[in-house]
Amino acid sequence: MQFTKKGKNLPRCDGLKSENLKLSVLITNMLLQNQDPVALSEEIQKIMVANGFKRECYSKILDYTVNLFESKGLGIDYYGYHNIIHELEVTYVTLLAAQGQITQSILKPEDFPYLFVAALFHDYDPQKKVDKPHEEDAVKFVMTDEKLDTFLKDASIDKNLIAALIHRTTYPWSGEIKDVTEKKIEDCLNLSGIAKDDQEKREHFKKVGWFLSVTDRIAGYTLGDFAKALEMAQKNAHALAWHPYYIVRRSVAYFEDLLNNDAEMYRNVLQSLPKDMRKHFTDNVLSFMKLREQEIQIEGSLVYDNTKFFAVIESMSNRQEPEFIETLTEIHKQLPKPLQFKKDQFIESVTAKDTILNTLRLGSDNGPIIGFTKGGPLETYKLRHEISDVNHGLKNTAFMEPLAIRMGYWGQSGGREMRLLFNMQAQSKGYKFLTSFALRDVISSRIKRNEQIEFVRQFDPERWDYYRVTL
Repeated sequence: MQFTKKGKNLPRCDGLKSENLKLSVLITNMLLQNQDPVALSEEIQKIMVANGFKRECYSKILDYTVNLFESKGLGIDYYGYHNIIHELEVTYVTLLAAQGQITQSILKPEDFPYLFVAALFHDYDPQKKVDKPHEEDAVKFVMTDEKLDTFLKDASIDKNLIAALIHRTTYPWSGEIKDVTEKKIEDCLNLSGIAKDDQEKREHFKKVGWFLSVTDRIAGYTLGDFAKALEMAQKNAHALAWHPYYIVRRSVAYFEDLLNNDAEMYRNVLQSLPKDMRKHFTDNVLSFMKLREQEIQIEGSLVYDNTKFFAVIESMSNRQEPEFIETLTEIHKQLPKPLQFKKDQFIESVTAKDTILNTLRLGSDNGPIIGFTKGGPLETYKLRHEISDVNHGLKNTAFMEPLAIRMGYWGQSGGREMRLLFNMQAQSKGYKFLTSFALRDVISSRIKRNEQIEFVRQFDPERWDYYRVTL
């Protein structure tokens, strides 16, 4: 938009416009950090329009994507990494970075529609048995869905090229996986009327795919602070059924792989993004590395000092102390959100007489608190709606909330002691059964050890299942 300079008050107006622009950018960044699908969709549409893609078919494709994810339970309520928010974040960051790369000769204006569609559908898996992306299912959907096919034809988009780009988001890009996927990409290019007999275009689309694979891996980490980045890592770990012990170390390995093996494209993508997004990403990577360093220091200190852990039944007087409650609240907030039971009534639950609570302390039974477990009558908990526990209402079952341990201390023992102590407390109160959630593999291993434990309800893709113990 062009402005004509008139009047001596122009600098004040320009200043006001500049402030309004800054405020607008700030509000947009806040909405994006809060993972608002409406805000993300609007920003995606703005970028498409700004680059000349104004036709209604693009809006229809975007709306169709959002509706598909919502209808399959992969909307904002799905606590997994690969939900609609991830898909929209990747699309937004991909298109934003693409604007800067058009002048750098890596991308061309006609690549926009392909990046737009491939980013929107690159993780779409209608079955969703596990959270890890299955590019084959996403490609199959793109190639066979009749409604999407109508939209793509209206936009003059070759779906074989979309399939090639989606295949390139396969991770990790190494070894046999890479070799097999490269063959699939070649097959897609051979079916394309645009790239089949044009070697230059074939090589170009391979580079476009590389570009998308990098934006896919950094997108969410450019759109917020470390609190958001850590939540993303927790979502990924929770949905992939990782033990919390592995969250930070695998996050660091993930970034190191990106920086070492995709350095050229990583620099091209990051340099194309606004300064604040570049800062978010680099700060988040450094924060994960610092957290990993703390974990190593804690582990080394525990081994060097031969420090012991003590599971302690806390007295009601301790449970009333503000400092005690504050410590437990801080540790509780470090759990993935689905495991934060009674979050809004946390203080009340700590001090309630029917609450069973013990802590894990470092060095002695009066040492620093590094973890706790808490629970109470099953009837006082609101569990997932899919769970129908036959004992609900009989007042014979204690529910144990998932163990809460301070970051850096996962995997250092102590969890088993807290769980056994909780079982003893529940039994002493006259409960016949204990229920809780745990990783499927953990429950299975306890069954193999002939413990009196059984599955009540299993959940996919996260494999974080509801079980019952006979006390």
